[in-house]
Amino acid sequence: MTSQPRPTVIGWDIGGVNTKAARIDSHGDGPPAVRTASVAYEIQRDPGALAATLAALAADLGGSQGCAHAVTMTAELSQVFRTKREGVGFVLDALADAFPGDALHVYTVDGRFVPPAAARVQPLAAGASNWAATAACVARDMPSGILIDIGTTSTDIIPIQASRVVARGRTDPARLLTGELVYTGAVRTPAEALVREVPLWGGAAAVSSEGFATIGDAHVWLGRLDPADFTVPTADGRPATREFAGERLARVVCGDREMLDEQAIDGIARALAEAQIELVAAAVCRVGAGFAGTANAMVAGLGDFIAAEAARRAGLTLLPLAARLRTAARTAPAAAVAWLLADELANR
Repeated sequence: MTSQPRPTVIGWDIGGVNTKAARIDSHGDGPPAVRTASVAYEIQRDPGALAATLAALAADLGGSQGCAHAVTMTAELSQVFRTKREGVGFVLDALADAFPGDALHVYTVDGRFVPPAAARVQPLAAGASNWAATAACVARDMPSGILIDIGTTSTDIIPIQASRVVARGRTDPARLLTGELVYTGAVRTPAEALVREVPLWGGAAAVSSEGFATIGDAHVWLGRLDPADFTVPTADGRPATREFAGERLARVVCGDREMLDEQAIDGIARALAEAQIELVAAAVCRVGAGFAGTANAMVAGLGDFIAAEAARRAGLTLLPLAARLRTAARTAPAAAVAWLLADELANR
């Protein structure tokens, strides 16, 4: 990290269902203060509200006056947009509307900050860039290892060697191809995306494919996820409590809580959680196989508890990002891109 005073920066991780922000303020010679905020906002349902959502988040962090903005996004993948180019342009328009006259710096997957005009020309470099920011920040503290960042929706598995991000994929399809992106997260993944069958009454029952429950229900039921962290609508629109999570899990085998007791629900939940851990662990082993000597894993995100267990099964030593960023590790891309821009501006 630079020892020069840093400017005030707001970092953004603008997603399709969650938008997160982190503000870094320097105070003399002391360590910078980091504040974070996030909101569950599904852009597909109300795209016109994006600018107002961004402005409200900035206000929650003390306002944007005098701030530079460091931008990453994944919202361009939303079905509301026909192409990623359209999505990137829409997000940049919303930022300009929310913060007229403010300096916007868009982070790209190749580790550069570019102005919005350049990001519009290269939308595939600007879109889905949040993983690259987190990995670049982590590489400063972990010269060799793997970053495992699990959010509500997906998992990033990023190799780092000699303090450099050495991911083979850059776009989402390429990263799915290499295993560096795994489309499973701590909340939104449908149950049927993880298993074909679950234990039931001494046997194995096939699961329904009706979107009755998500992995978040399993984690809430097992006490691994706080209901308050279930930041998106549940499958049935009812609260994210353990009681209702159990009802949704019963539906996975087309049952209900009058038919299935606690033991049966527990078996379904554990099967889902185990399948997810094994999925992530297998991807970690696949990515790590290409880099001899990889021994460490930095875990981050809402699903860091999943990442930690997957890393242990892959034989890696845990280095929790929360030890450095504290609660900001939950919004790692936003905090990371803010740090990166603050350091770059201080060194200019």
